[in-house]
Amino acid sequence: METVARFLVDVLGFEQVVAAPDEHGGIGHPELRWPGGGALVFGSTRHTDSVHGRMRAGASAVYVVSDEVDAVHRRVVDAGGEVLEAPSEARFGSGAAAYVCTVQDPEGNLWTFGTYRGPSPE
Repeated sequence: METVARFLVDVLGFEQVVAAPDEHGGIGHPELRWPGGGALVFGSTRHTDSVHGRMRAGASAVYVVSDEVDAVHRRVVDAGGEVLEAPSEARFGSGAAAYVCTVQDPEGNLWTFGTYRGPSPE
């Protein structure tokens, strides 16, 4: 998980707020902020006595709202990371259009960065 936390901060551009150590000397509980708003809190799959311990590493897919899709893509390419879908126009099930890019972290989790902010409040 420490490798993934470093990837999220150093490559994708999240800001580390908390990095609580675990009993193995690694990061057991990181809290990260996205510069455009929002936060990400997660735990290690090494903690078999917690809900996270029941998960298989690399089994997540996350969507992050961002107007900086090209910048994220460029950082991943520059770091030698894996880009699954280069920046492009996409349509969601609702028919909404967005500019998106999907990358894979070192554990196999998928991260889609896109301009879609959800349905507008009415």
